[in-house]
Amino acid sequence: MKLDAFATATDLLRALSRRRVSAVELLDFHVARTERLDGKLNAIVTRDFERARPQARAADAARKRGKRGALLGLPMTLKESINVTGLKTTVGLTEFAGFVSKHDAPATTRVRAAGAIVFGKTNVPPVLADWQSDNPVFGRTVNPWDPARTPGGSTGGGAAALAAGLTPLEVGSDIGGSIRVPAAFCGVYGHKPSETALPKSGQFPYPPMPNAGVVMGVQGPLARSAEDLELALDVLAGPEVGEDVAWRLTLPPARGKRLSDFRVAVLPPIAWAPVDREIVAALETVVKRLERARVTVKRIQPELFGDHRASHTLYRMLLAAVTSSRLPADERHRRIEMWKTREDEFGQAALRGMEAGAADYIGYFARREQFRAAYRDFFREWDVLLAPAMMVPAFPHLPKPYPPDVKELHDTLEVNGQPVLYDLGLVYPGVATLAGQPATAFPVGLTRAGLPIGLQAIGPYLEDRTPIRFAALLAREIGGFTPPPAFA
Repeated sequence: MKLDAFATATDLLRALSRRRVSAVELLDFHVARTERLDGKLNAIVTRDFERARPQARAADAARKRGKRGALLGLPMTLKESINVTGLKTTVGLTEFAGFVSKHDAPATTRVRAAGAIVFGKTNVPPVLADWQSDNPVFGRTVNPWDPARTPGGSTGGGAAALAAGLTPLEVGSDIGGSIRVPAAFCGVYGHKPSETALPKSGQFPYPPMPNAGVVMGVQGPLARSAEDLELALDVLAGPEVGEDVAWRLTLPPARGKRLSDFRVAVLPPIAWAPVDREIVAALETVVKRLERARVTVKRIQPELFGDHRASHTLYRMLLAAVTSSRLPADERHRRIEMWKTREDEFGQAALRGMEAGAADYIGYFARREQFRAAYRDFFREWDVLLAPAMMVPAFPHLPKPYPPDVKELHDTLEVNGQPVLYDLGLVYPGVATLAGQPATAFPVGLTRAGLPIGLQAIGPYLEDRTPIRFAALLAREIGGFTPPPAFA
């Protein structure tokens, strides 16, 4: 059969099951496409082609024997930070440039157990801490829609590879929009799972042990269709290492089978966090299409969130506490001194998080539970909450040093012609992340400049199928993934 570089993973698996293509042919197709085109992107920075080929042959042999697997014979990629035995995990830092993992992450183990063939890992920013994917080890990944712009981060290499047709499926991670922002910037789909739906362990050059104190960050899939997100979620979902002795996860079905079954809330504007006019217009267009489809739609949010200052302050404190814990003591202290130059309320919140003691951290959790309870109440009446995934479309590359300097803390992005602090881009991802809600990013068209626009559908906790199904049904109304012209 003639292979389509932009076929969904679901379609490719169907072709494999019908023997219209072999796993070897499918792998060779993606390897050849990567070798021919990735020089323009720098997306798949760690390649494992030679080890992948015998795995593809084994998948073909297994299928002939009648074996079945949810991903049997499908080539795919993983984010560079996710550990694979025998491959480097650098998280974009020169000090880890020679680190070779001696273990597989749970995500790696699960996709391989389902029959997937991991043929490479994709680029990230240093320590996964930016919406760009540029680092001193592998260099810069560019956006397949416009090489002058970022593909997003920190799963930027994965989103770029998907959009360009180099891989049909990717596993990334998200604590500050690191799945959803790249998905929006590159015009693909991405799902940030409910916080406890998947293992969090297996990232970074660390021992492969879970850490219950690390909250909000999750791992999850990116793909070219919402159906593929659910396919991958079924493979990846399950308890953390050690808990699987007794715990089982059964995600409930989506709340609706038809679009008109869904009760859709729309996040009211956040006055102090401006959003690009074209994203706002795209959101309004979606609302009108939903209303025409007889969907119940209302601009409403959980009451506790108010103007979002309190929730975002708490999110920034928790985020700073979690991410700064990865740093050596001297670097952490250096950054504390840097953050003292930020006198705005959210800069001060980040500073408090970095300086927090154990009692402070436990207090953060108590306040967080109030927001989780507010979401539970809210989703008794509503099924999804629509919101921007990010305040701007893909922005021009903004070089950043590593380690960061004081100047970087004062960087800005242009929103509707006005400078806005760069780190306010955390606001819209954080609406879902603080309380651990599932959120599905999906494409909704292009800007006048030809850049993808993405939104997110936030869902009820551990009801991940609901926002994914909503995105799938909405695609039938407004269209889904479109290949970037330079790679079509």
